Amino acid sequence: MTDWLEIHRGHAPLLVAFPHTGMDLADVEGEFRSPWLARRDADWWVDRLYGFARDLGATTVRTSISRSVIDVNRDPSGASLYPGQATTELCPTTTFDGEALYVGEGPNEVEVMRRRERWFAPYHAAIAEELARLRGTHVNVVLFDAHSIRSDIPRLFDGELPQFNIGTNGGETCDPAVAEAVAAICTDSGRSHVLNGRFRGGWTTRHYGQPTKGIHAIQMELAIRGYADEPVEPTPANWPTPYDADRAAPLAAILTEILKACIAFAQNDKTQED
Repeated sequence: MTDWLEIHRGHAPLLVAFPHTGMDLADVEGEFRSPWLARRDADWWVDRLYGFARDLGATTVRTSISRSVIDVNRDPSGASLYPGQATTELCPTTTFDGEALYVGEGPNEVEVMRRRERWFAPYHAAIAEELARLRGTHVNVVLFDAHSIRSDIPRLFDGELPQFNIGTNGGETCDPAVAEAVAAICTDSGRSHVLNGRFRGGWTTRHYGQPTKGIHAIQMELAIRGYADEPVEPTPANWPTPYDADRAAPLAAILTEILKACIAFAQNDKTQED
């Protein structure tokens, strides 16, 4: 346990990861053009939105380190998860909108390696350890990677993003029953959703998802409009907007059903190990 890595141990066959809710710019804050810009693309309030997860018995793993310092949901080798599409790096040098984050060129290879060892490696060691612990008592475990993003970012995607963006890397990271159950709940909600659209699952989902070995990983990217206002043009004066508890409540209820469905799947031991 560290002061920046938060781990809550549950006993249900579900781990919920929060890779992008951190605000801490650590020992590199002075290198960014502005602290606000370095924090702007956080998954605002997502850990609060999923506050019910622990009551379901889920294990949670969260880093308080900002994604602008190091993105723990990127391939540590630096390889792009979305070749040919705009994205951000392991240690991002631009915002989602393409604005430079650093006064200079940004971290060199030595600095990137330092950040990997200091924050990336312990975060993933924690996830691996917790998955192994849960697999010790469950045939199947679901890893649910929780995210959110602004609904309109032209550099990353066209038009307005659906409310629910489910990622399983084209069906590779979990049993089809998991994705089908989640998609069915989204359909019944009446809100927009897509399976393996622009966001097909980041490194966490792709790295840990091994359904034949009992680990089923799925990513959920939410449009922030479901629980908070989104200004047309985010500025230091208007972003981030406050968490809207009244607006979030119906969304949290849907997400509760989604996590319950993940647990129900994992508790059904019909899926066999490799």
